[in-house]
Amino acid sequence: MNVMISRYTAEIGTATLTAGLGLAAVIGALEFGIGWGDAGPESGTFPFYMGLLVVAASIGTMVQATVGRKGLQSVFLHREEAMRVASFFLPMVAFVAVSLLLGLYVATALYLAFVMWAQGKYRPVVSIASGVAAAVIFYVLLEVAFQVPLLKGPLEAALGIY
Repeated sequence: MNVMISRYTAEIGTATLTAGLGLAAVIGALEFGIGWGDAGPESGTFPFYMGLLVVAASIGTMVQATVGRKGLQSVFLHREEAMRVASFFLPMVAFVAVSLLLGLYVATALYLAFVMWAQGKYRPVVSIASGVAAAVIFYVLLEVAFQVPLLKGPLEAALGIY
C-alpha cells in the first residue's frame, strides 16, 4: 500500500485543525467575558480576538488552498516519511497517557529510555540509566530547587514523595 498525502490535503487538514483551536479559544474566552468591565477589558477579551484572528486566518488558508488546488497536487508526505513522523508522534502520545496514569517523572524516565533505545539505538542499560537520571534531575530542580509541583503518580506516593 503506497500512502501519499498531497499538499492540498495537508493544507486543508492543518487549516481545519487551527480553525478548531481558534474556535476553542473563542468559546473558552466567552466564559471569562469579552466586554468592558469596571476595571477595563474583561479577561477573555484578548483570547477571544486572538481566537477570531486564528479562525479567520484558517478560513483564508482554506480558501487560498481551494482556489489554488491545481498547484497543490504534489506529494507532501510519502509512506516512509509518515512512518518517521509516527515514530516520534506515537511515543509522545504514549508519554501523555502514561503521565496521566503514573505521573510526569515516571513517564519522563520511560519515554527517554524508550526513545534512546528504539530511535537512538543506545544499549538498554544506558537508555534506562539516562531516563532515570533525567527524571531525578527534573525532580530535584523543579520540585526541590524551584518548588514547582508537577503531576505525580502512584510511585511517588509509595515512596512518600507526594
